[in-house]
Amino acid sequence: MQGFCIETPEDVLQIQKYCQYVYVDRTKSVLPDGKIKHKAPRRPRKTKEQIFQGRKLKVYADSATWAEEFPRAKAAVDTLAQTVDSIFEQATRGGVLDVVKVKQSVDPMIDSISRNPDACIWLARLKQQDTYTYQHSVGAAIWAVALGRQLGLARSDLRSLAVGGLLFDIGKLRINPDLLGTTRSLTDTEFVELRSHVALGIDMIKDSGLMNKDVFDMVAHHHERHDGSGYPGGLSGDTIPVFARIAAIVDCYDAITSHRSYSRAIPPAEAIKKLYEWRDLEFQAELVEEFIQAVGIYPAGTLVELSSGEVAVVVAEYRTRRLRPKVMVLLDANKEAVMEVKMIDLMSEKTTADGHPLEITSSLEPEAYGIDMAAIKL
Repeated sequence: MQGFCIETPEDVLQIQKYCQYVYVDRTKSVLPDGKIKHKAPRRPRKTKEQIFQGRKLKVYADSATWAEEFPRAKAAVDTLAQTVDSIFEQATRGGVLDVVKVKQSVDPMIDSISRNPDACIWLARLKQQDTYTYQHSVGAAIWAVALGRQLGLARSDLRSLAVGGLLFDIGKLRINPDLLGTTRSLTDTEFVELRSHVALGIDMIKDSGLMNKDVFDMVAHHHERHDGSGYPGGLSGDTIPVFARIAAIVDCYDAITSHRSYSRAIPPAEAIKKLYEWRDLEFQAELVEEFIQAVGIYPAGTLVELSSGEVAVVVAEYRTRRLRPKVMVLLDANKEAVMEVKMIDLMSEKTTADGHPLEITSSLEPEAYGIDMAAIKL
């Protein structure tokens, strides 16, 4: 995903062995632009500073290892999930959102992701096994903060992303649950009712007294699309508030990588490919690319199959070592549970015992081969 320069005809032949197509970055290419064949000119690229005008950006560095951060992340996400359950249950009964409790609940998660996102992202993958509506909110909050960290946003902005991620679908609590859980095609009337969750969510935010404009934007505009095809306002491009553009990406990613009543989860690598194909159509290209940098092709918690035939789960360092992270082997080449779980650092272990290349060949759907991710002991 970092890209590389194609310099010889042999490079092209090598790429053809592994790739169906490539994307050419004209800004980094050394050939004159007129000699590069491409489909259509893309709009001028924007820097992060241009996207977030007036906001101070910083560079985050990991300050904790996976092993150090995991217990803190687990405590943070467990507390967040419990708080969300409580708050949402109260809202379902017609109560007012407890904004103070929401803000307090996200702080430990933000701290954890700021130190090292790996552990919280692992837990975001685990939460997909549970009730979708509630855990989608927790997952969206985690993805949003991870993207905000990648973008270099200040802590106050990370908090806005976390709160907005938790609440942008809050209006669904006032929608008929049978409609949300149906597996059949919806009628036009039912589509209108489903889309009304945006207006319902806006009303709930207003009633709560929450005054944060970025959070309000995420609730009001997370279904707008870059090309103007979204709802409720049909906004496009920069007319969509930037935090809402982030919400749209994390909402989509968490949804398509989760089991829903009407759709099975797809592997993270496939989800990343779809997001990339949708850039500058559904979502702003620069933000999609930053999201890919933030979560990697194989996020922590992703089940993968190795060239050895073994099945493993990605544990850490997927952001800086996208194709060769650390993995934990769960099944042997015969797809039988291993007697003793082993860790493999694919950066240093590049061959199998018989000398064949050792690498990730594919990412798998959650629960592939009957694996219960929640039962894995670290």
